[in-house]
Amino acid sequence: MNTQAFQKVFTSLVTITKATCTVRAEGISNEEMALVDGKPAQVVKIVGDEVTLQVFQGTSGIYTNSQVVFLGHPPILKVSDELCGRFFNAYGDPIDGGPAIDGKVVEIAGPTVNPVKREQPSELIATGIAGIDLNNTLVSGQKIPFFADPNQPFNQVMADVALRADVDKIILGGMGMLFDDYLYYKNVFDNAGALDKIVCFMNTTDDSPVERILIPDMALSAAEYFAVEKNEKVLVLLTDMTLYCDALAIVSNRMDQIPTKDFMPGSLYSDLAKIYEKAAQFQSGGSITILAVTTLSGGDITHAIPDNTGYITEGQLFLRMDTDVSKVIVDPFRSLSRLKQLVIGKKTREDHPQVMNACVRLYSDAANAKTKLENGFDLSEYDKRALSFAKDYSENILAIDINITVDAMLEHCWGLFAKYFGKHEIGIKQVLIDKYWKET
Repeated sequence: MNTQAFQKVFTSLVTITKATCTVRAEGISNEEMALVDGKPAQVVKIVGDEVTLQVFQGTSGIYTNSQVVFLGHPPILKVSDELCGRFFNAYGDPIDGGPAIDGKVVEIAGPTVNPVKREQPSELIATGIAGIDLNNTLVSGQKIPFFADPNQPFNQVMADVALRADVDKIILGGMGMLFDDYLYYKNVFDNAGALDKIVCFMNTTDDSPVERILIPDMALSAAEYFAVEKNEKVLVLLTDMTLYCDALAIVSNRMDQIPTKDFMPGSLYSDLAKIYEKAAQFQSGGSITILAVTTLSGGDITHAIPDNTGYITEGQLFLRMDTDVSKVIVDPFRSLSRLKQLVIGKKTREDHPQVMNACVRLYSDAANAKTKLENGFDLSEYDKRALSFAKDYSENILAIDINITVDAMLEHCWGLFAKYFGKHEIGIKQVLIDKYWKET
């Protein structure tokens, strides 16, 4: 063992697996970073003097006499205002051709915020996507996932949210992204002139899958800098959390740990909670809001990943293709924001809660009418109007390509009510009907 510039160096490995290696060493900390024959690695287990390291890029080319250099610290990120407009890899190194960041060094994956320091979320985050803002309004400090099939345009939705959301900073964490998707985000942000408020951490399909484990913590460490030290409203976008969980499973399996449901590691719940619980509204005025994509395998919402996610987060946003209008919509039945009641009708117009409820009820009536039609039953005149309403509602409100303000959404809904129904059929208080009803 040698010590060079505060770094401990060892050259005798005990065991080597596909993803890990074990070396005898002393004075090493759990989660400490190291270089194994030049490859980034992290301590994952210490038993006596045997230290097991997870080698992010795999152990190919590593031998029992390879050099192991312990760096004396866990994964770190340099934070400063210089992060804005930049793209980084899983280690926080620039990948956009720009210079290295000069800033304060912080350890990633720190503890979550003390509950005493949290405020109840109360600020609206408008996205311009009516299926979110009208029915499942986002609140600052909230944590909520998109559940989507892998072939749905969730990257487009995330980019749209990034450009439309009324926040101070956007932190994007991309995991297992196609290089085309990486370029898509970069070009969209650049062309919109929004790079000055966006920070991106990217892991593409060309990078090691295990490196994905670092991306959420890198993104959230940057978010904490802007939210806590700058008192800014920060929106963190994470995509795709299913690929993050797959990376956890890779490491778990290669360490011969016994998997649980759907071959996921037994620590899956706590691994996800550690990330999502970083969402908070701070007393100082800053906030971290987390919006994450969880892709579904064959639409299976009972899989361990979405199942555990649903227990941790405050609802979900469910994307699906509406074949009646040939558009992807935010499904009003399977989507839920458990915090929306904190802002609708308070930070938005007084009629918002009742308009939202009326739309979903009428949309439900249309779903029942569609079932009757598919089973060969006759439709009533009301059923036919409900079906026409549902098609109009999906195409002009729920579709992800709709970009209008909350007030414009409400006005459009009132127009749909008047177009397809009578005042007595919508179930809204008379005082609001008298004030907002739009005659056609």
